[in-house]
Amino acid sequence: MSLAKRPAKSPAKRPARDPAKHPAPKPPEAKAPPRARCHWPGEDPLYCAYHDDEWGVPERDARALYEKLVLDGFQAGLAWITILRKREAFRAAFDGFVPAKVARYDERKITRLLADAGIVRHRGKIEGAIASARAFLGVEASHPGGFSTFLWSFTGGETLRAPRRTKRGLPTESEESRAMAKALKARGFKFCGPTICYAFMQAVGMVDDHLESCFRHGATSLGER
Repeated sequence: MSLAKRPAKSPAKRPARDPAKHPAPKPPEAKAPPRARCHWPGEDPLYCAYHDDEWGVPERDARALYEKLVLDGFQAGLAWITILRKREAFRAAFDGFVPAKVARYDERKITRLLADAGIVRHRGKIEGAIASARAFLGVEASHPGGFSTFLWSFTGGETLRAPRRTKRGLPTESEESRAMAKALKARGFKFCGPTICYAFMQAVGMVDDHLESCFRHGATSLGER
């Protein structure tokens, strides 16, 4: 006796995909190309942030200019990244670099600073910061426009620019930094030689030494990135 063939079962239908519950996977986002910047920050995040957000941005606040000049003096013989990593400790130790406060430091305060492991413990540089605070007050009182106008007068109040295509041949001092150093020393400032003054001028935007390939070249504020 022959058996009748059973009809084949039709495949079960899958329920329709609910896009609200199961959204389609997003395509991978394309990574933004790395920013072209000057060579010296390397890949250190703190150094890169300093380069991107501060170095070369014109600074005209007198207190901030005093702070930067003093920190550049502490850098003498060291790498700037060493000072940058200690900057917040410096600010705490030196009362926010308010010149009127630093100018009143006495031997007891110097002793405390020499015991502070968070900063560079160098008596000469600490005493230099105090002397420079007192000199700052003198310039503020005697120079029209105060300390900021005095410093910016060495560049005519503007940012100096020159083509910088490669890191080779970047200057370490200039006619302007030599004139600034001489004038500062004559007024009682310490640790402010031509090389220190040039590094200071680069940092506070008196000189634009970003390489032409750097995304910060030619920008005068953070809004111009």
